[in-house]
Amino acid sequence: MLTDRLIKKIQETRAPIVVGLDPRLGQIPEYMKEVIFAEQGKTMQAVADIFFAFNKGIIDEIHDLVPAVKPQIAMYEQYGAAGLECYFRTIEYAQSKRLFVIGDIKRGDIASTAEAYSEIHLGQVNIAGEIAVTHTANYVTINPYMGYDSVEPYLSDCKKYDKGLFVLVKTSNKASKDIQDLLMQNGQPLYEQVGGLVSKWGEPLIGEMGYSAIGAVVGATHPQEALTLRKSMPHTFFLIPGYGAQGGNGKDLAGLWDGERYGAIVNSSRGITGAYQSGKFATVEKNFAKAAREAVLEMKKDLEAYM
Repeated sequence: MLTDRLIKKIQETRAPIVVGLDPRLGQIPEYMKEVIFAEQGKTMQAVADIFFAFNKGIIDEIHDLVPAVKPQIAMYEQYGAAGLECYFRTIEYAQSKRLFVIGDIKRGDIASTAEAYSEIHLGQVNIAGEIAVTHTANYVTINPYMGYDSVEPYLSDCKKYDKGLFVLVKTSNKASKDIQDLLMQNGQPLYEQVGGLVSKWGEPLIGEMGYSAIGAVVGATHPQEALTLRKSMPHTFFLIPGYGAQGGNGKDLAGLWDGERYGAIVNSSRGITGAYQSGKFATVEKNFAKAAREAVLEMKKDLEAYM
């Protein structure tokens, strides 16, 4: 099972960390932009090539420290076909370095639309009897708030292709309470109801190590809610955003780990990839990847202190 392999990779690296690859032009070292813009002009293809060079630099420096990376597709999609090509190139390169990839796509539609999203991001595309395969992520994030119809096509492909999901349950943003904390008729908040559904959906895909390939997104910025969900979702692996730049820290996550110190993977994006720009790891631009490595090592120590 997929999550068994992810946990083994976490054991190998001793770091339940996923590095978010969410490039923005303002985050990219000037020397990288100057070279490629000079060669190609200020085009979408140039930005895609800049992003890939940046991602490659980060991956080369941290692939031995962490089990996974998480590219956020919107950062690539805004640059059209070239940006999407960069997204899939990034997946391919990360996997060549033995990293798991969580495609942060947050899709949430139904029926044939959901099937199409699942086929391109997790499975295969049938072109008049010929099979075409992109470099698909190991997991993707999805939004379940249209109900089971928006999830079922992904579940089918997860079983078929040994892939996984992280389903939005209690997200890290402050305004998540506007909807996710609404009380249901039984007195439970909506996020707990959704957590129960995610647990149910994941039951057929529980591996030998006790966790399903159908996981949940649970924000580090809501520690009490996360603890409640951990107790009610013992077989659900958590993807935890909100660490670092959004305010979450290792102490907030105490209690989310099982007796073997597993059960979750914690995301940090700009706190790692942008570490060279400010703070204790600030350095010259050409050392951007080395600063990212130092930020990973510090995050690892912070998490270990509370596991």
